[in-house]
Amino acid sequence: MTSASKKILEVALALPEEDRRRIGEAILDSVRRDASDDIRQAWQDEAVRRVEEIERGEGKLVDLDEALRSLRADLRHVRHE
Repeated sequence: MTSASKKILEVALALPEEDRRRIGEAILDSVRRDASDDIRQAWQDEAVRRVEEIERGEGKLVDLDEALRSLRADLRHVRHE
């Protein structure tokens, strides 16, 4: 870290928490995100969407064992085509 960066960090850390949070967010927003961040965000968005769908009564929960049986059956069917 350069001396200028160290000085900025020292000053920033002395600010109130809300100011530090806003500055931190602004700095993070300025840094290029890689694809894994976008993928992680997409999965988080999908999880939230699904939970909200369940809470509204529009979605259906499936037991894990039932889901695995169904997937295995689908795979057997695909392999024999």
